[in-house]
Amino acid sequence: MLISLVFYSWLVEPNWIDVNHLQLTIPHLAAEFEQYRIVQISDIHTDKWTNEERLSRIFRLVNSQQPDLIAITGDFVTAKQQIFLPKLAATIGQLAPKDQTVAVLGNHDHWVDSQAVKQLLSQAGIINLDNTVYTLQRGTARLHIAGVDDILVGKDRLDLVLKQLNDDGAAILLAHEPDFAASSAATKRFDLQLSGHSHAGQIRLPLLKPFFLPPLSQKYYTGRYQVGEMILYTNRGIGTSLLPLRFNARPEITVFTLQKLDN
Repeated sequence: MLISLVFYSWLVEPNWIDVNHLQLTIPHLAAEFEQYRIVQISDIHTDKWTNEERLSRIFRLVNSQQPDLIAITGDFVTAKQQIFLPKLAATIGQLAPKDQTVAVLGNHDHWVDSQAVKQLLSQAGIINLDNTVYTLQRGTARLHIAGVDDILVGKDRLDLVLKQLNDDGAAILLAHEPDFAASSAATKRFDLQLSGHSHAGQIRLPLLKPFFLPPLSQKYYTGRYQVGEMILYTNRGIGTSLLPLRFNARPEITVFTLQKLDN
């Protein structure tokens, strides 16, 4: 029995990707962005267990969801694993949303080499939302996609993000660590926060809270939450860290279809 569980957790579940579709009502969404589709991935954690074939399969699966925008919420690599960055560099350029791919860095990216990760993203045409805002425009309507640099390593500057946000239009925040939602929701400026970091515990017994959750993912560790007036979604991630195992925490691609609030 134990051998079967290890086999499943090592070879089956880490490769059994859950494509999760959600429709989200965004209060400040303009009619021009009705049915806008955002596909989120997180925590790729490129390491010795990751090969280019697997990465290409994941990115093709993302593209098949026909995203308007792709959002990547950090941890492209695993700490001290920078020698595996070329695998990601060779494949991530396959991502092909209608508008743009945007990203924020995670704690592991900083522990590896944040400048190398930033350079990789730039070369792939991915916008690093490093305490900044990317604004989509349809006529006069706007949809703001903001991002904070990693919170756990103290690189976040929400104050700079807020200075760049116009008063009009819905705003979505990318933040690697989900428990940052307490701060972002308190501003009452964001309709939605997208996060990762937790891997949903990576190994979970049914009906129990995961035994291990990294800092700043203790409260909001998987799925959808309502934090004040803001929706938070914590993606379970694509890769693994510490152990190349997953149990009851399948890797996830999340597909959000945005809807405006009916008046």
